[in-house]
Parts: sequence; C-alpha cells; structure tokens
Amino acid sequence: MVAKEQIKDVLVKLLKVRPEELKDDVSLQDSIGVDSTEMVESVIALEKAFGTKFNPKEITKFSTINEIDAVIQSKLVK
Repeated sequence: MVAKEQIKDVLVKLLKVRPEELKDDVSLQDSIGVDSTEMVESVIALEKAFGTKFNPKEITKFSTINEIDAVIQSKLVK
C-alpha cells in the first residue's frame, strides 16, 4: 500500500488539493475536477516518482487512486 500514499503525495503537491480530497475509489475528474492537462501533468509526475513509463492503454485506466495503484503495482511486480 506504499504506492497509494506516494500517489497521493504526488497528486496533492501537483494539483494543490488537500489529502482528504483524494478518495481511493472516486474519480479524480469528478471529485476534484482534474482536467486533461492536469491529467497529463499527473502522469508525468507519477512516471518520475515511480521511475517508470506508462503506455497509453494504461493511462486510460487512470481514473481513481485505486486504478492508478493497480497499474503501478503491476509494473513493480515485473
């Protein structure tokens, strides 16, 4: 579960939101109004934080913290 906390840390700093606003299973777009530009910035920040690259298919799954965590966990296992 370390990844979820790291994900939240990255997003809190980038999106300038309070940690309690980032619910694990709520859409980032719907809950805090992340737009497409912020989503791209988030992907870049997460790639840097986790030392990995995401392909477009994976990025389409980046709707909630849980979904982002699942993609990152699948990369860390390999």
